[in-house]
Amino acid sequence: MNTERDSETTFEEDSQPNDEVVPYSDDETEDELEDQESTVEPEQIRANREVEDNREPFRKDCTWQVKANNRKYHEQPQFMNTKFFCIKESKYRAANMYFLVLLILQAIPQISTLAWYTTLVPLLLVLGITAIKDLVDDVARHKMDKEVNNRTCEVIKDGRFKIAKWKEIQVGDVIRLKKNDFIPADILLLSSSEPNSLCYVETAELDGETNLKFKMALEITDQYLQTEDTLATFDGFVECEEPNNRLDKFTGTLLWRKKSFPLDADKILLRGCVIRNTDFCHGLVIFAGADTKIMKNSGKTRFKRTKIDYLMNYMVYTIFVVLILVSAGLAIGHAYWEAQVGNYSWYLYDGENATPSYRGFLNFWGYIIVLNTMVPISLYVSVEVIRLGQSHFINWDLQMYYSEKDTPAKARTTTLNEQLGQIHYIFSDKTGTLTQNIMTFKKCCINGQIYGDHRDASQHNHNKIEQVDFSWNTFADGKFAFYDHYLIEQIQSGKEQEVRQFFFLLAVCHTVMVDRNDGQLNYQAASPDEGALVSAARNFGFTFLARTQNTITISELGTERTYSVLAILDFNSDRKRMSIIIRTPEGNIRLYCKGADTVIYERLHQMNPSKQETQDALDIFASETLRTLCLCYKEIEEKEFAEWNKKFMAASVATTNRDEALDKVYEEIEKDLILLGATAIEDKLQDGVPETISKLAKADIKIWVLTGDKKETAENIGFACELLTEDTTICYGEDINSLIHTRMENQRNRGGVYAKFAPPVHEPFFPAGGNRALIITGSWLNEILLEKKTKRSKILNLKFPRTEEERRMRTQSKRRLEAKKEQRQKNFVDLACECSAVICCRVTPKQKAMVVDLVKRYKKAITLAIGDGANDVNMIKTAHIGVGISGQEGMQAVMSSDYSFAQFRYLQRLLLVHGRWSYIRMCKFLRYFFYKNFAFTLVHFWYSFFNGYSAQTAYEDWFITLYNVLYSSLPVLLMGLLDQDVSDKLSLRFPGLYVVGQRDLLFNYRRFFVSLLHGILTSMILFFIPLGAYLQTVGQDGEAPSDYQSFAVTIASALVITVNFQIGLDTSYWTFVNAFSIFGSIALYFGIMFDFHSAGIHVLFPSAFQFTGTASNALRQPYIWLTIILTVAVCLLPVIAIRFLSMTIWPSESDKIQKHRKRLKAEEQWQRRQSVFRRGASSRRSAYAFSHQRGYADLISSGRSIRKKRAPLDAIVAEGTAEYRRRVDS
Repeated sequence: MNTERDSETTFEEDSQPNDEVVPYSDDETEDELEDQESTVEPEQIRANREVEDNREPFRKDCTWQVKANNRKYHEQPQFMNTKFFCIKESKYRAANMYFLVLLILQAIPQISTLAWYTTLVPLLLVLGITAIKDLVDDVARHKMDKEVNNRTCEVIKDGRFKIAKWKEIQVGDVIRLKKNDFIPADILLLSSSEPNSLCYVETAELDGETNLKFKMALEITDQYLQTEDTLATFDGFVECEEPNNRLDKFTGTLLWRKKSFPLDADKILLRGCVIRNTDFCHGLVIFAGADTKIMKNSGKTRFKRTKIDYLMNYMVYTIFVVLILVSAGLAIGHAYWEAQVGNYSWYLYDGENATPSYRGFLNFWGYIIVLNTMVPISLYVSVEVIRLGQSHFINWDLQMYYSEKDTPAKARTTTLNEQLGQIHYIFSDKTGTLTQNIMTFKKCCINGQIYGDHRDASQHNHNKIEQVDFSWNTFADGKFAFYDHYLIEQIQSGKEQEVRQFFFLLAVCHTVMVDRNDGQLNYQAASPDEGALVSAARNFGFTFLARTQNTITISELGTERTYSVLAILDFNSDRKRMSIIIRTPEGNIRLYCKGADTVIYERLHQMNPSKQETQDALDIFASETLRTLCLCYKEIEEKEFAEWNKKFMAASVATTNRDEALDKVYEEIEKDLILLGATAIEDKLQDGVPETISKLAKADIKIWVLTGDKKETAENIGFACELLTEDTTICYGEDINSLIHTRMENQRNRGGVYAKFAPPVHEPFFPAGGNRALIITGSWLNEILLEKKTKRSKILNLKFPRTEEERRMRTQSKRRLEAKKEQRQKNFVDLACECSAVICCRVTPKQKAMVVDLVKRYKKAITLAIGDGANDVNMIKTAHIGVGISGQEGMQAVMSSDYSFAQFRYLQRLLLVHGRWSYIRMCKFLRYFFYKNFAFTLVHFWYSFFNGYSAQTAYEDWFITLYNVLYSSLPVLLMGLLDQDVSDKLSLRFPGLYVVGQRDLLFNYRRFFVSLLHGILTSMILFFIPLGAYLQTVGQDGEAPSDYQSFAVTIASALVITVNFQIGLDTSYWTFVNAFSIFGSIALYFGIMFDFHSAGIHVLFPSAFQFTGTASNALRQPYIWLTIILTVAVCLLPVIAIRFLSMTIWPSESDKIQKHRKRLKAEEQWQRRQSVFRRGASSRRSAYAFSHQRGYADLISSGRSIRKKRAPLDAIVAEGTAEYRRRVDS
C-alpha cells in the first residue's frame, strides 16, 4: 500500500479550494493521466527517486521542439503524426439496408409478387434527397472552414516576408502580423512596433472579453529581431510543453546564441486573439492547426441525433419484428393450406412439384416483400424534407433578425429541429452571451448624496427623460448618457469641493493607457469597469490626457494640470483595491484609493460623517444589481511619506516573497482614509435577458450559468438577470461539499451484502419548499467531483514484476475509487437539479463540458448550451444542441454550433415557438404516417385469409408504388411544415405549453401502439365492408362487379379518401394550401387511376398495366360509390366522436387556449420583478472590485509602455518624458 501511495500524490489534498483560481490543468486530471503504474519493488523506490531528482527537471516536461525558419527539421519521422486511421460516424440507418435487401428479393421471380420498381423508385428517391441535404450541410460548413483557412498573413520564405494562407503556416515559421489581424497560430512574440516589444491583444474570441491584454517579448529578441534580415536569419531553438488546453499557462525555453531564456504565457500570442493598438509584430509559430490551445479546448465533434430519431428507429425495429412474425404466420398458413387444399385442387396446379413446406418458405419471403410498406421508406424522405423546411423557417424569421449587425438567425444543421421542443436544461456562458460586456456609469453617491436619478438643475425629480447636454465639455465623447442635471450644476458651481474631488479621483487613480488618434483620445483599460469610470470622469470635465513614468496630466474643467506620480499601489484579488500617491503642483502629497466597500470601510478614519449614508446608498445600488466601488483619499505629510517610501523601495526589490512584502507595505499607508463616496456601474445585460430567462423558467427549463468570471461578479449577474432573487437561499461550494459528504456517509452505512437487492431510496437534499440556488467555483467543482489535479511521482519506469496479490489489490482499489467518484458525481447532479438556478464560476472550458455531460449522463435530460467565445466550443459540442451567439466576439462558437443568432433573447422564440412547433409537427407527422401505412398494408393480411395465403396483393402494383409518393404524401408533408396548435404570440405568452415536449407526451410507445391499433382497425373496415358489399351482388347492368380488380379499386379509393380526410381531422391550422393538398391528392389519385386503366396505356405497356377498363367499369356503379362512402364514414365517425369528447371533457392546455384565442390575443407585457430594498441586508456589493484584473501599474512605473518617439501632448508632458529618458540613459 505504501508503494501505491508513493506512486501518485495529490497537490494540496487537504487544503481548501481557492475560489479565485481557475483550475485550468484539466488535461492533467486524474482520470486522464496515462496509466503509468510504478512497477518498482519498494526497496528500489528511494534509489530511483534520487536518480530522478538529480536529472534536469525541465527537459522531461518540455518535449515539444521548434526550430525557427527550418521546415525540414519538422519533417523528420519523430515529429510526424502516426495516427492515420479515422472513422467518421455517419447517419447510416438500418432501414436503408433493409430496403436494399428487399430490392434483391424482388429480383427473384420465385418469391416476388411485386414488380421491382415498387421498391427501387422510393429507395433511389430517399437516398438521393438525403444525400443532397447532407451535401448542402457539408458544403455550408466547408465554406466557413475554407474562409478561415484562406485568410492571409506574412511568412518568411526564402529570406523575405511573403503572403501566405493560414493553412500553409507550419511550426517554426516566422510570421508578421499587423494591427487588427487575427492570430493564425500559437506564436512566440519576438518583437513589435511598440516600446520594449509590447503587444496588445483582444481575447474576445477566446473568452468574450473585449478589454485589452498585453504581451511582451524577451529583451534579447526585442533588441536583435526588429528587421526582416535579422528575422530571416533567426535560428532559435524552442523546447516547450506538449500541446494542451490550458489557456493561461505556458512553459518553455528559448535556446539562442548559446544562452537559454525562460518562456511563459506572457510571451505567447494565442490563436483566435486579435492584434490591437500595435502597428505590427513578429512571432515564431509554436503550435499550429489542431495543436493550438483554442482547438485543444474545442473538444470532440460529436454526431448529434434527436431523441425522436432514436425512438423512431426502435419503433421501426418493432415493426420489423412484427413483419417477421406476421410473415412467418402467413407462411405457415400457406403450407397448411397447400397440404389441405392446394395439393388436391387440380385447377391450382402450376407445374411445380414442390412440397408444402418449401412453398411456405418461399411465401415467407413473398410476404416480407408484400408487407414491406409497414416499414415505409418514404418516411425518411418526408422527415428530411420537413426538417429542411423547418430550418428555413428559422432562417427566414424576421423576429430573430438583428438589424444593428445585419445578422439573421441561422439553422446550421437540419437534423435537430424537433429536439428544440424538448429542452430540459440550458447551459449559458455569461460574458458576451447574457451581458454585452459593456460597463456604463449609472449612479454615484458623493458625500452621502445620491446622484443619477432624473432630476433638473433645481434638484426636482421628473418623469420626462431629458439627457444631460455635455457640449460645454470639449473632451466629452458624445456617447455618454446621463440624466441628473443637478450633478452637473454641482460640478460647475464648485459649491461642494467633494464633488470635484470625487471625479478628480476617478481621473487620476487608475492604470488606464491613453492614445491619441486624429485628435481623439482612446483609452485602453485592464478591465471594462475601469475604462467606464475614467470615461465618466472625462465626460464630467475631469479628463485624463497623458502619463509618463512618473507624471499624469489631467484636464480639470478645461485647465490642464500635471501631477507627479510617487507610487501606484496596484489592484490584486486579495487587496480588492488600488491606490495612487501623487504630489500636486503646490507640493502637497495625497493618496487616492478606490476599492470594495468591505476593505475600504475597515481602513476609514473614525471621523467620517457620510459613512452611514454611503452605506445606505451601497445597499440601494446593490438592490438595483449595480457594481459598486468606494472612493476615498488621504493627506500625507512629507516626513511620513519619506519613511514609507524607504520601505516601499526595499519591498520593490525583494528577491523572495515580493508580492507579500509589497502588500504589507501598502497596508501601512492605506489607513485613516476619508470617504468621498461610491460609484455604481451597470454591467449591461443584453436586451430582453431577464424576460427570456423568466419565460424559459415558466416553461420548466432550468438555466445554469457556466462562466470563467469570479464568484461575486457571476452572483451579481445572477441577480441582474433574475436567476437569483432576494428570497433565494444560496449554497456555496463548502455547503455542497458538506451535504454530499453526509450523503456519501449515509449511503456507505446503508450499504452491505444485501444493499444491491434493496430498492433505491430517493432522498431530497433540501426540505420541500423554498427557493434555492447553487453557486460553485471550478476549484470546488474539482474537489467535489474528485477531479483534482494529481501528479505522478518522479519514479523511473523500471519494469520489476509485481505479485499477483498486489495487482489484485490495486485493481480493487481502482474500482472502488471509480465507484466512489461516480456516486459523488451522481449525488452532485441530484443536488444541483433540486436548485432553481445553478451558477458555476471560475470554470475552465473543459469543466463546462464536464458539467453538461454529467447532466446528460445522470438525468437523461435534453440539454442546450449557448455561448459566444472559443471557450464555449467544448460545451456547445457536448450538449444535445449547441447555440452560438454571433457578433463582434468572433465566429469560433458559431462555427461549432447547430444554431446561431445575434442576441440571447432570441432563444425564447427558438425554443418556445420554433422548437415547440417543430416537435408537435414531427409527432403528428409520425403518428399519422404509421397509421396510414398500417391501414394500407394490413389489407394484404386480411386478404390472405381468402386467397390461400398466397402472397397475392390486394391492390394494383402501380397503386402500391405511388401510394406513399403521390396519393398521401403532400397533405402530411404540409402538416409537418405548417401546422400550429396556437399562434407564435400565444406560444410565447403561455410558456407552460412547452412541457409536452419535455415529457414526451406526443410521441412515445403508447402513442405509437395507439396509431398501430388505429391503422389495424381502419384496415379491417377497409377490407371487410367492401368484401361484404361484394358478396352476392348484382350491378345495375345485371353483372356482378365482384371481380378482383374492381374489388382492389374499391378498397384503394376508400383508403385514399379515408387517409386524406383523416389528415384533415389532425390539422389544427388550416390554410388554402392544406385544403388544396387534401382534395388535390384525392383528385390526383382518380386522375392517375383512370389514365393507368385506360386502353391506350395498356397497348403501349401491356405487361405493366393490366387493369384495363377496371376503374371506368367499377366506378360507374352507384353501389360501389355507396360502398366507398360507407367505408369512409365508418372509419372516420368514431374518430370524430372521440375527438369531440376528449376536447369537451379532457381538453389539453392548447385546446383551452385555442378555444379562447380571441380573448387572449393581446399579448401580455412582461414586467421586471420589483426588488425589495432592505437596509443593510444586501451582501452582494463591490462586484467591480472583485472582478477587476491586475492593471498596467508595473508597465507604467517601469516606463516600458511609454513611446519614446511619439510627440508629447504639451510641454509639461515633454518635460516628464525628457526626465524619464535621462534616468533610463543613466
